[in-house]
Amino acid sequence: MFKKILIANRGEIACRVMRTAHKMGITPVAVYSEPDAQALHVRTALELGGEAVAVGPAASSESYLVIDKIVEACKQTGAEAVHPGYGFLSENKAFAARLEKEGITFIGPPVGAIEAMGDKIESKKLAQAAGVSTVPGYLDAVRDPEEAVRISKEIGYPVMLKASAGGGGKGMRLAWNDDEARSGLVSAMNEGRNSFGDDRVFIEKFVQEPRHIEIQVMADGYGNCVYLGERECSIQRRHQKVIEEAPSPFLDEATRKAMGEQAVALAQQVNYKTAGTVEFIVDKDRDFYFLEMNTRLQVEHPVTELVTGYDLVELMIRVAHGEKLPFTQKDVTLTGWAMEARLYAEDAERGFLPSTGRLTRYIEPAPVENTVRVDSGCYEGAEISMFYDPMISKLIVGGKDRAEAIENMRKAIDGYVVRGLSHNMPFLANLVKHPRFGEGRITTNFIAEEYPEGLTEDHLKPTDLGLFAAVAAVVQDKIEARERRLSGQEENRAPDLPSDYAVFLGDKDLEEVALHLARGEDCHRLTVDGREIFVESDWKPGFAIFKARIDDVERLFQVDKDGAGFVLSHDGARIRALVLEARHAPLRRLMPYKPPPDMSKFLLSPMPGLLVRLTVKEGDIVEAGSELAVVEAMKMENVLRAGAGGTVRIAHAKEGDSLAVDQPILEFE
Repeated sequence: MFKKILIANRGEIACRVMRTAHKMGITPVAVYSEPDAQALHVRTALELGGEAVAVGPAASSESYLVIDKIVEACKQTGAEAVHPGYGFLSENKAFAARLEKEGITFIGPPVGAIEAMGDKIESKKLAQAAGVSTVPGYLDAVRDPEEAVRISKEIGYPVMLKASAGGGGKGMRLAWNDDEARSGLVSAMNEGRNSFGDDRVFIEKFVQEPRHIEIQVMADGYGNCVYLGERECSIQRRHQKVIEEAPSPFLDEATRKAMGEQAVALAQQVNYKTAGTVEFIVDKDRDFYFLEMNTRLQVEHPVTELVTGYDLVELMIRVAHGEKLPFTQKDVTLTGWAMEARLYAEDAERGFLPSTGRLTRYIEPAPVENTVRVDSGCYEGAEISMFYDPMISKLIVGGKDRAEAIENMRKAIDGYVVRGLSHNMPFLANLVKHPRFGEGRITTNFIAEEYPEGLTEDHLKPTDLGLFAAVAAVVQDKIEARERRLSGQEENRAPDLPSDYAVFLGDKDLEEVALHLARGEDCHRLTVDGREIFVESDWKPGFAIFKARIDDVERLFQVDKDGAGFVLSHDGARIRALVLEARHAPLRRLMPYKPPPDMSKFLLSPMPGLLVRLTVKEGDIVEAGSELAVVEAMKMENVLRAGAGGTVRIAHAKEGDSLAVDQPILEFE
């Protein structure tokens, strides 16, 4: 077996590969860019007795993507093999070829397989040759907009125009008519050229009510290839996966077997070796069509590990070392259910804009074997920078069936504390409790249909205000008890003295809940509109998680101080609470609401980033939709446009300025 392997990646996937390598007795080697010098993957490598090598500045193009630097790091440390993780160089045929030339083992597929499957046009032709079902379409490069219209009409609208070298949602356009086919071709060609250096575009039929279901394959160098079940990846936003699960709630055994056998046939067609994923689009009648093959480990591979019991990274390392697969297809069974949610530094309440900053508080849910697992690339105090993917971690849960897996996911999310930057945890919590998700009635359009405006206050409003009011009253009571103890006022006070409270809920005190609180030896009894709620908790002020047994059900609430009150979050709901003694409530009702300042005459930065272009100056007259500025964040340029016509009065920022979220850029008359 290898004695030392280099992981040519960063973040959670680098840490995950290192843990398996260490378990196998292999020394891990990390590589890192300048801003990643204190990153978790560097710390993990050193804690496991390995090494870490600097490979350049922040930009990936000058560090993680520079083949010469990765090869030099291998030579410097004596690493015999390289695991590429996903992204970066994982599907780069030149990288695989260079390692082979240098006598370093690539823990991935052969160069020929990467090349064949990396070209979407050629891969579909190979799929057809292997007897794999493919979407009806035109598999040659489309030359101009009029040819795009002709082909689209022949196939029948709607159609999808795709860049041949595309990926991650780039270079894809949906067209429902001739005009959209023309403009879609131009956009797809431009994105393909700019992102991948390849402007070839092909057209295929767009499958309506589609599900995205993929098959995990594993092959060795001796002709053995198996499929390890499927993953349902239909919960997507702009072609980016958000929640994945295994198995799929939609497939029957016959369809699973047919898809698995076709995936294996395709892998064998290109002499595949290592872990790979064959992606399919499945329609409402369970007809399935080949989409593409990813010649690497997928982000969502942990859900397959939970239901099969196989460590995919270990299998990849063993296969790369020349071992045969230790099992056959008949040995593969799927047990239980698994789900994965991707935690991103992005704000679902502001159009999913990326967020950067330091994790001022970071508490992961406690791991439980086969039930709760967190694959993380961060720690409390770590910084999420603008240079790389904003993923913080992956939360993976298991259960004996889908209902239990969903319940475990809801509990785990409630116990996951992330502070210091915006993130999508409230959105994930909302998704997994959605009735349609619970019923398994999902397609790739689910988020667009159910959350067209992103996450809104309506989504976050609790359905059980009485429960939130009761928890708020207990929290306030414990805060007051602590204050009395510190000031010496608790002595000689009757411990079971009842209290009447008024709980104001919402930013504008939209709801007022009256309740009576009685203290027992080990619990609080609250009466809310004639309903009795019993709360047992050892929570202490300052703790982020309020863990309690409420009416014999264990629940987790997150508590954040907010002025005189606090914000409570639980099960995808969030609300501000202010608890007052009942005798003070009439005074609160007399206080006028102070509205936030009117910022309608300002252009505000929607995200932290760099102001790379200011296209107007003071005195300019602009029309609705006019470009005003361009802000760069996460290496993506975001064009800011005028919401209405007007005259620029003051420019509050200049090109080159670093902007905070909501920082004024322009002011209008």
